[in-house]
Amino acid sequence: MKYSYKSKLALILFGFLFLNLIHSQEKRLKRPSGRVGISSVDTFVRESFDLYDKVYIYDNYAQEGKPLEEDDYEALIDTVEDAQGVLSSAPDAVADIKGASILKQGKATLQMNRAKKALKYSIKTAKKLLSEKNGKDGETKTEDDIAKNSTGNTNSSLEQENNVTNELEIYSKFDFVPGDKILMTDDFSLDNMGDFPSKWNTNGTGELAMINNEKWFKLAGKSIYIPDLPSNLPKDYTVEFDMLTVVDKKTSSQAKLEIWLEDNNMFNPSKNMAMVEIPLCLFISIGFIVDNKIDGNRVIRNTVEKDIRNILLQKNHVSIAVNGKRFRMWINENKVVDVPRLVPDNIVSFKLHPRNIRDGIDNVFINNIKIAQGGLDLRNQLLENGRFSTTGILFNSGSDQIKPESFGVLKQVAETLQQEATLNLKIIGHTDADGNDSLNLTLSEKRASSVKNALITQFNIQSNRLQTEGKGETEPVDNNTTTEGKTNNRRVEFVKI
Repeated sequence: MKYSYKSKLALILFGFLFLNLIHSQEKRLKRPSGRVGISSVDTFVRESFDLYDKVYIYDNYAQEGKPLEEDDYEALIDTVEDAQGVLSSAPDAVADIKGASILKQGKATLQMNRAKKALKYSIKTAKKLLSEKNGKDGETKTEDDIAKNSTGNTNSSLEQENNVTNELEIYSKFDFVPGDKILMTDDFSLDNMGDFPSKWNTNGTGELAMINNEKWFKLAGKSIYIPDLPSNLPKDYTVEFDMLTVVDKKTSSQAKLEIWLEDNNMFNPSKNMAMVEIPLCLFISIGFIVDNKIDGNRVIRNTVEKDIRNILLQKNHVSIAVNGKRFRMWINENKVVDVPRLVPDNIVSFKLHPRNIRDGIDNVFINNIKIAQGGLDLRNQLLENGRFSTTGILFNSGSDQIKPESFGVLKQVAETLQQEATLNLKIIGHTDADGNDSLNLTLSEKRASSVKNALITQFNIQSNRLQTEGKGETEPVDNNTTTEGKTNNRRVEFVKI
């Protein structure tokens, strides 16, 4: 039988596609179905196959002729680094196998070998896809180029300014509303460099460090930190702080900053507690662990799958709202945790606990801590009382520029105006007593005008429904001798007219 040129070409093409399909099926590895019971081995296997599954999907897309997006290639670059990081942890897992029973040793060795094979495939295939992409773009990218995506230089990480834009539009989904009565706030302005801050207690150590001309509280591993509060935590409250972390690809997958809500103000074990763990690992997505105990019994233990590795080396703003049993947490503008019944009764204290960080290598810093009572529906306060006052609209120091964290409060005000067509408001700015009286008056007027402009431009509120006034430092609601008092006095008031 003779074949035409076109028939031969078609057969060759079909055979090539068929062989590719077989090749794709042959290299699919099955994830082990059971755990070994050795923590380091189980973690190694899980992380290896998480990466393998991701690369396998991208590889199949490429073989099927589906174009990869730029985000996909960025993910592949991250995957190469993550896989190399996981592979470097293999010796530790192998060492742990030696102390196990013979049965466990055999099972662990088999799973480790399969996981290593998955990792090697992931690295090789990801590099192949990247090189093919670079060939199309007319570029050459080496392994060193890929490695440059890693931000392991801790000094430059500390010196870089936060590159997240401060435009309000970025926070368009941010619905956090801070409490209206300040219980504790600390920017460490009253403490000396190198000292442990005066408003905190610990069973370990810590010190103040200067970063970008700001004082930051450097936390140490194996230490618990408790801020001084005037009383036990109320039923409804909010917590905010800025967080800066300096970690690298060798930082443990178990490195976390743990948020503890507990039934005691000391360092004793708690029978009633709620905990959320912020992951600090770069080489694999860990997610947020949520955990609680009621009367000594664990009720909730789960992982919320959120990946924050792309922002870990930035300055990030953490916002927490507790309303009864409900716990919500935002990192910058994104909500990462929302559990309706996480918090037990009898909670009295807020604590921070960095875990599994390498002191002197991994660094966790916090700043601008604010704990406030409230965080309730501002709409009801305005409609029932005819006014409400908030410290939740924040401005850059000495400026009328609104910080993006203020979006949640502005959004509630705007929604109230949109729902109540006959409601008009006067916006009144207030300052603390620091600085010149006349300048404070002018600043308060400008800040009130900035709030009005934000409501008009961001939420389409008609300008004739809003009036502004500045009162400077003339109507304090608290003393001007403490940080908390000054924060309460720096407020924006909304009055029904």
